[in-house]
Amino acid sequence: LVLWSGVKRENILRYHLDFNGAPNYWDRYRLRIPKKKLELGVAQFSISYPDYYDGKFDVDKIEVRVDGKSLPVSEVVWDKENYSLQIYMEEPVPAKQNVELVLSNVKNPDGGTYYFVCYVLAAGDIPLPSYIGTWIVSIGR
Repeated sequence: LVLWSGVKRENILRYHLDFNGAPNYWDRYRLRIPKKKLELGVAQFSISYPDYYDGKFDVDKIEVRVDGKSLPVSEVVWDKENYSLQIYMEEPVPAKQNVELVLSNVKNPDGGTYYFVCYVLAAGDIPLPSYIGTWIVSIGR
């Protein structure tokens, strides 16, 4: 239960940290998106994070999974200046699927709470980002 987060309950997304979110240690983030949030196929996932997040991402170790199966990713761009990750799919992720974004080899930041905001670009449409939800990631808590 998250109180007073500023994020509406229906927009809070679930996540799991495989190695317990210890500050300044390596971890794997499993950022989950329920199928009810994905009305259309997805060509690109965009994750923004706060400027005070000083963790590190390994763009070669980022996967998009549906039903436990990894889907082909064409490119991952870590835009450090704009505090975002862009995940471009080779083929669109089908609509109405449970998706898990798996970020391996993440170097956790200092302890704290970090809002990771997810937008997607639908496949085939005019590319306008759609807000999907927010992961409220706690490190060292």
